[in-house]
Formats: sequence, structure tokens, C-alpha cells
Amino acid sequence: MHSDHPVIVFDGVCNLCNGSVQFVLKRDDAGLFRFASVQSMTGSRMVREAGYDPQDPSTFLLVESGRAYEKSDAVIRILSRLNHPWPLISKAMSVVPRFIRDPGYRLVARNRYRLFGKRDTCMIPSPGVRERFLD
Repeated sequence: MHSDHPVIVFDGVCNLCNGSVQFVLKRDDAGLFRFASVQSMTGSRMVREAGYDPQDPSTFLLVESGRAYEKSDAVIRILSRLNHPWPLISKAMSVVPRFIRDPGYRLVARNRYRLFGKRDTCMIPSPGVRERFLD
């Protein structure tokens, strides 16, 4: 699936992931990003097309212009598009080599339910942002 907007595919029952979506929504004044939970049909399809297992959502993906970015690369690309000061922070993060960034990312991702909790159902977007969620 190709979208004119970058799409963040996230684990809809993960509190950390939902908090990350809320973080982006508050700092994306341009309304650039769209969102799809991995539990949705669109999100699941995007994850499969990127070569990942939607039943094992250990990371969220950024899908942009038909290309999927994962782990710290996805975080850096997302931060680079948000309001100031986040583009500066993304530049500072990108100086750190991926082989150092990604193990920290994986550690948090692997333990996210234990550290941040899990919901019984996916979040329901508020009416003001509902159009930014693909399904």
C-alpha cells in the first residue's frame, strides 16, 4: 500500500506505543503522519508487506514512500518531521551508530508490556484526529 503520508504502524494494545502515537499527534502540527494499529487489517497488511510477522509486533514501523523503517531508524525519521526541538534531537540521535541504538530499542520493546502495561483493546481515536487513523 502506498500512501501520500508516512504511516506509523504501532501495537494498538501497548501503552507505550499508544503514548508514542499521542506524542506524535501533539507535535505534528503539519498533520503529516497517519497511523494504523498492527491489529487492524491495514496495519497487519503493511507489516506483512514489509516482511514482518504481525502476530509478533515487537516494534512499530514507519512506512514511507513504500519503504519500511524499523527500530531506532523509525524513531529518528519520525522525530525529524515533528515540531522544534525534535528535529535537532533526531540529528543528535543519528550520530550514534545503529549497532548501539538498536539494542537499547530492542530491550525496551521486548519489555514494554511489563514496564508500561497493556490494554485489553486498541485505543479509539478522538473525533479530532480520527481521520488520521487508517482503520
